[in-house]
Amino acid sequence: MKKLSIWVVFLTLISCHSIVKKEDVNKINGYWEIKKVGLLNGGKKEYKVNETIDYFELKDNHGFRQKVMPQFDGKFKTNGTRETIHIVENKNAFFIEYSTKYGKWQEEIITIEDSTLVLKNQGNIEYTYKKFKPFIFK
Repeated sequence: MKKLSIWVVFLTLISCHSIVKKEDVNKINGYWEIKKVGLLNGGKKEYKVNETIDYFELKDNHGFRQKVMPQFDGKFKTNGTRETIHIVENKNAFFIEYSTKYGKWQEEIITIEDSTLVLKNQGNIEYTYKKFKPFIFK
């Protein structure tokens, strides 16, 4: 009975972790806002409103990420700074490699769906994003 319980827990954990497929990587294109951050102490920080969001543009596994600020007219402001990104596959996992003139780092793509993106940095902090929906006041 104990072995059965262990298998049930194991299978449950595996089923909760979605497998990232090569064809899904391009879903990263577009505007994403942070929904929550998993902290090292096990806690979570939830974000209700974000002043800045991340814009990803990817083609043939190369592109950039840029921080942008949504405006009430549906447009975006930016400081013009871009982080170069490259998607790499390693041992059935996909990683975003970032580079700027100041440094290089990577994040693992844990989940990527039409409206959800989860990235884990090298410090094991998980960032859960949701697809940004612009607000337009007429």
